[in-house]
Amino acid sequence: MNDQPSGALRRTLNLARPDEVYNAIVDAHKGLDDAACRDFDARLILLLANHVGDEAVIREALREAAPK
Repeated sequence: MNDQPSGALRRTLNLARPDEVYNAIVDAHKGLDDAACRDFDARLILLLANHVGDEAVIREALREAAPK
C-alpha cells in the first residue's frame, strides 16, 4: 500500500508487534475448513469495522485492499 495519505486511512505501521498480530490471525485459522475460515474472516472484519466506526475510512480501506 502507498504511505502517502489520500484520506483518513492510516497507512503507516500502527502495531507495536505486527509479527505477533499476524501470527495470532494465522493461528486463529488453524483447524478451520474453508467455509469456517470465511465465516471467521467475515466476523472479524465486521468487528474491526465496527471498532473503526468511520464509514469513509472503511470505504477507503476497501478500495485500497481491492485486487488491482
